[in-house]
Amino acid sequence: MILAMFSMVLLTFVVGFYTFYVRVNSVKKGLLKPRYFLLMQDNEPPENVIKTSRNFSNQFEMPMLFYVISTLILVTQTVTEFTITLAWLFVIFRSIHAWIHLTYNHLLHRIIAFWLANIVVLAMWIDLLIRYYFTK
Repeated sequence: MILAMFSMVLLTFVVGFYTFYVRVNSVKKGLLKPRYFLLMQDNEPPENVIKTSRNFSNQFEMPMLFYVISTLILVTQTVTEFTITLAWLFVIFRSIHAWIHLTYNHLLHRIIAFWLANIVVLAMWIDLLIRYYFTK
């Protein structure tokens, strides 16, 4: 469980570093003025700056529910092979989602990966509720 959580943290840092790289490159190439990053306004940023920034923000949205449920599973000592499998599925789908978003950005493919990850984290919550409240 902890390795899956760490993998999500690592994904967040990889996307964050890539976002920084894209931003610096856009300034170096003269596509964007550094002033833009003060308030994220002034001129329209290039598409790759928007995509990477949005993807980095995504890493702090639905994954928070993953971190919470994973922590609860650890604290309540209800880790099973099933919950570990679900945790890794979440990481895999989120990684696929990030890769699609940051590369060819096909909307249907991205939505499928996004919703599969969301369904997995919901399954983790439902599994914990069932095991914690109904199997004692």
